[in-house]
Amino acid sequence: MNDPQTTPEAAEEPPRAKTKETPWYVSAVWIVPVVAAIVAGYLVYDRVREYGPKITIRFKDAGGLKTGQTPIRYRGVQLGEVTALELSEDRQHVLVTARLRRSAESIAREGTNFWIVRPEVGIGNITGLGTVITGPQIELSPGAGKPKKEFLGLERPPVIPERKGLNIVLRSSHPGSLKLGSPVYYRGIEVGAVQDSRLADDATMVNIHVIIQPRYSNLVRKGTMFWDVSGIDIRGGLFRGVEIDVESLRSLVAGGIAFATPNDPKDAPAKGGTSFPLHAKPKKEWLEWSPRIRIPPEARAVGGS
Repeated sequence: MNDPQTTPEAAEEPPRAKTKETPWYVSAVWIVPVVAAIVAGYLVYDRVREYGPKITIRFKDAGGLKTGQTPIRYRGVQLGEVTALELSEDRQHVLVTARLRRSAESIAREGTNFWIVRPEVGIGNITGLGTVITGPQIELSPGAGKPKKEFLGLERPPVIPERKGLNIVLRSSHPGSLKLGSPVYYRGIEVGAVQDSRLADDATMVNIHVIIQPRYSNLVRKGTMFWDVSGIDIRGGLFRGVEIDVESLRSLVAGGIAFATPNDPKDAPAKGGTSFPLHAKPKKEWLEWSPRIRIPPEARAVGGS
């Protein structure tokens, strides 16, 4: 008998190699970019979370303002930032788009005023000094009206009455060199300053807003007379020589105001908001007034000797 033939199926299968499963792992090369992406995402989320409303402020001149750099501040705290600058359709204004922080959302209301702070240097008066290096910034005074997103920027800070001191208004047809910060004198002692000068509603007079320091507010009475001491008053004669009258070097350059109060014990103290005429020169009898008015002592610092 013949031997049976073997088939391929019956042939022995070759041995299989044994494999060992290895655990999955992430290469250290990917750790750094993954962590960086997570951190960047968190920073973007945190930034977006702070975003508040967008507002538009219309200025006549936006010189010095820069996108992404110019801040909007109130009492020294940054509440927003300029995000875009463009001309209006009539090319008469600059439209300043700004993004407020979410915490400052309540600022965008009717009655809120915005103005640009730039460095100004005068005799005895320096304002906006911090913007010399950082550039101009936008400041504001908050309003209390309805929510609003479009505002008309002011060309100069608004007149905000001081909480302390006596606020009065002097009326003049020609204020001369009087300006913000011009001093107010009583017997040659500086007792106040000019806050602002603006045309009256009918444009016939100039209203000069003045603040008198609290300690000297009793000096101003209903019968008080005010006059301009800006410049130099020169008088001369053949035998008496030349007389030069100037209140101070500061008033010579920056302008100044002096006042006198009559010797009338029944003359009541002036109230805030009272208006007085501003005379060009004093009368002789005004310079002779010498009323006895009690001046409160100066406040002493805590812990002082």
